[in-house]
Amino acid sequence: MKRNAAGAAAKGRKRWGWGTLVAGAFLSGLALVGTALFWPKGEDRPVPAASSFAPPTLLPSAGPVDNSLSPSRGPRIAIVIDDLGYDPVRDAEWLDFPEKITVSVIPFGPSSRTFAASARSRGHGVILHVPMEPESPAEDRTGTFRLRRGMRPEEMEEAFSRMAHDVPQANGASNHMGSAFTSDAGAMAAFAAVLKGRGFFFVDSLTTASSVGLEAAGRAGVPALRRDVFLDDDPRPEEMRRQWNQALAIAKERGEALLVCHSRRDSRKALLELLPDLRKEGIRPVTVEELLEPGGSR
Repeated sequence: MKRNAAGAAAKGRKRWGWGTLVAGAFLSGLALVGTALFWPKGEDRPVPAASSFAPPTLLPSAGPVDNSLSPSRGPRIAIVIDDLGYDPVRDAEWLDFPEKITVSVIPFGPSSRTFAASARSRGHGVILHVPMEPESPAEDRTGTFRLRRGMRPEEMEEAFSRMAHDVPQANGASNHMGSAFTSDAGAMAAFAAVLKGRGFFFVDSLTTASSVGLEAAGRAGVPALRRDVFLDDDPRPEEMRRQWNQALAIAKERGEALLVCHSRRDSRKALLELLPDLRKEGIRPVTVEELLEPGGSR
């Protein structure tokens, strides 16, 4: 009788153990489904931990490498889009651009931070478009935080730090306006020192032929490039086509080119129509950061 009672108790415990496991698995499944259904749209969902009972996941083989697509081969072009961050609707349209671009974001705008984060998550380059003192008076919403000639180094460092904090995705900088600032050797030396301290690179938009930006950056040990072509200084379609062809010719002759354009809708439309030329000419679009990688700098 005792042996039968013990056997019945053991069977009861066994049934209870399996029942607990099944119930636990069922509740876990409900929790995962609930998470998938009700997690806020647009936010990253938590990744469930791998079960200790599950077999290891085998990743498919990448297959043979196509050397014809090697990043080190063929001419390259970096396309920089200026003046982003102050028109949320227009800015968002650039996020779906089908090729790599580098977005130059003016800080403190209504969409500066969110746009920069989205652009970076999509594989585009992000740099700060730093407002600088122009030769002629210019009115826009950057007047209160422009870098100016005669600023003390610590004052410039503080102003730039606030800009970088507003667009934390940026790892480089270019000048917004700045014909007076970039042609002043002392101002550019101080600015280059700030960039060096933060590990930023510099893109000289070349708003004046008198710019000493590239030389100042070189002396400070800051990686830097100078704009080759401005696509839409004259926004007529035939003139943008001419500037585009010039950029392609530079890329093929020198191996690389840096093209800058405004964030206007007409400029975006023109670029989308011109992009098929890159494949025809064997020119690869890259970010400025990629253009500056070892073996890609000038």
